[in-house]
Amino acid sequence: MYLVDTNVWLERLLSQERSDEVGSFLARAPGHELLITDFYLHSIGVILDRLDRIEALRRFVDDLFVRGGVRLVSVSPESMGALIDEMDRSQLDFDDAYQYVAAAEAGALIVSFDHDFDRTSLGRLEPNQALASMARSAS
Repeated sequence: MYLVDTNVWLERLLSQERSDEVGSFLARAPGHELLITDFYLHSIGVILDRLDRIEALRRFVDDLFVRGGVRLVSVSPESMGALIDEMDRSQLDFDDAYQYVAAAEAGALIVSFDHDFDRTSLGRLEPNQALASMARSAS
């Protein structure tokens, strides 16, 4: 399973420099193996609202959850202690620690362009690395 970071989703949604790489990853990864946290979903909503891209948000939610089978995950209040511990241990800000704990609890790998995750025990994969990992697993 792969917990996909906001910056990966936005790379594709906003047609940025590495959009094709993200598109290849998303096209090959089964939807049921992709996770997004409620925190990331809401953050993307805020960003797309600020960019006046509300229809893009509607399509995004439809693509992910209605047609794509992507799973929405969250961090429970009972896990906030672990989140705070990870903030201290890996020097993460709250949102990155939230993603780390959600990924750890789900047994997922983090797919991100954010180097901050490199300081954690889970590390991270960029989309092209996740693709390579999927190809190795398939053979």
